[in-house]
Amino acid sequence: MDFFKVLELVGGLCLFLFGMNLMGAYLEKCAGSRLKGILGRLTSGKFIGFLTGMAVTAVIQSSSATTVMVVGFVNSGLMTLRQAINVIIGANIGTTVTAWILSLAGIESGNFFVQLLKPTSFVPVLALIGILLYMGAKKSGRKDVGIILLGFATLMFGMETMSGAVSGLRNNPTFASILTMFDNPVLGVVAGAVLTAIIQSSSASVGILQALSSTGQITLGMSIPIIMGQNIGTCVTALLSSVGANRNARRASLVHLIFNLTGTVMVLCAFSLIRALVDIPVLLESADAFTIAVCHSAFNLICTVILLPAAGLLERISVRLIPDDKNAPVEKVIEVDERLMATPSIAITQCRSLTVDMARSCIDSLQSALTALESYDDTLRERVYREEKDADRYEDILGSYLVRLNSQDLSEADSLETASLLHVLGDFERISDHAVNVVDAAQELWEKNIAFTGGARRELAILTAAVMECAAGTVSAFCYGDAAMLARIEPLEHTVDKLKEELRARHIHRMQQGSCSIEAGFIWSDLLTNLERVTDHCSNIACCLAELSHRSMDMHSYTRNLRRNDGDFAALCAEYAKKYALEEK
Repeated sequence: MDFFKVLELVGGLCLFLFGMNLMGAYLEKCAGSRLKGILGRLTSGKFIGFLTGMAVTAVIQSSSATTVMVVGFVNSGLMTLRQAINVIIGANIGTTVTAWILSLAGIESGNFFVQLLKPTSFVPVLALIGILLYMGAKKSGRKDVGIILLGFATLMFGMETMSGAVSGLRNNPTFASILTMFDNPVLGVVAGAVLTAIIQSSSASVGILQALSSTGQITLGMSIPIIMGQNIGTCVTALLSSVGANRNARRASLVHLIFNLTGTVMVLCAFSLIRALVDIPVLLESADAFTIAVCHSAFNLICTVILLPAAGLLERISVRLIPDDKNAPVEKVIEVDERLMATPSIAITQCRSLTVDMARSCIDSLQSALTALESYDDTLRERVYREEKDADRYEDILGSYLVRLNSQDLSEADSLETASLLHVLGDFERISDHAVNVVDAAQELWEKNIAFTGGARRELAILTAAVMECAAGTVSAFCYGDAAMLARIEPLEHTVDKLKEELRARHIHRMQQGSCSIEAGFIWSDLLTNLERVTDHCSNIACCLAELSHRSMDMHSYTRNLRRNDGDFAALCAEYAKKYALEEK
């Protein structure tokens, strides 16, 4: 093999790896929203999890990428360890699709329609379509499809280039002597594992093996152990991704390694034993791209059939090897997984899940503060302050993550949802701030032994009930997508605005009559302001959610048009005005 053939081989390998990575990355991007939907429907059932892993890997063409995503899901709490195990097992089957696609290069027939199935026939057409979409399309989605087609054409061209470069080794005695080393199955497993660990893709290493098979010197007996080793090598990516993750995420990557190691050892022992006892001539025949694809699928299917029923045992082994730290302090963990940054739609799902936790924490904080107004307790005050600190942490961590996420190439839907989450984070955090102000007012009333009049307490109870309904409805609309409740937030906020002005006027009247002290009046005024501002933030959140559903973020126009033109708005305002009517003076 001369110098120029070596350059041709290196160039073909580079094109092959680049095309595979490019195609996988953009398939992952285009499938992002679907991946999110699949994740949302995922259950702990073995079969559903297995099919999910198989389908996702078949779509994005990389079991390593699927496993890294799974480790990220487990680390962020989006998936349990048991679910992850089933998905990982399914990923091993899904990754065999690539080998079948690459095996099309070996089709030999004079039939016109069969010839169309050869990559040399359809890849130029796909490349033409891809470049037209990439250069001519204005929508990002169509450009992405163009890049996927160009990536596929690049990897197939790289495959053909590699095959052409090594074809001259067919009768090379030096190459043949090197390959005889891999008659030893253990060396074949090691070679497959090392190659896959270096390029971090079992699909790519299988493709390289298929390209080398064009020399005719790779026997079926050599290729089978190499394929087994490739399954071990692909574990390196997941193991690296689990560094610094929580225990369950590390257990998920360990399960991946245990599954592939166990499957390889079992099948390798059976393969070696059968080969020692029985003479199998077919193992000495030359392998081609098709037979390598068959062996790749058969090996992974055998491992799955044997080990899928033992998913529970794999989980127990991983827990035994990575035990829980019983002495670790129990505290609320607020973290986002950097691994998911490569899959924006899933990263947004993670951020939304954490924002839901934040919203519930803020509503609990407000409820505790309002309870303290009726019956002050230091425990309630400490809870409000603790939850306010949590809200600050949520805003800092999620806000920074979302800003970085927004700088990536996002789809229109993902970009709008990211902007929406950034908006509501600030409003939820401000609600927790106002809860602190309310509990501080409750503490001041208690410490100074100040009491509102009976009429003032009844009026305040009406206001706090309206505020709490508005806040609880906002959280419900955000967490569950409750459209009916969403429509009620703005009328409630409008009702609270009017209540605030009326209550302020009534308290001034009481102060003029001397039935209420000036000091109590200051606290009263602060309470009204804080409670009314809570509903202002609820209104901001509701408007943001409503505009997101219309794929827009023009919240001021939404509010203005709602109050001017919506007959339901006026009817709901009348309903709430009656529900929260004050006593006659």
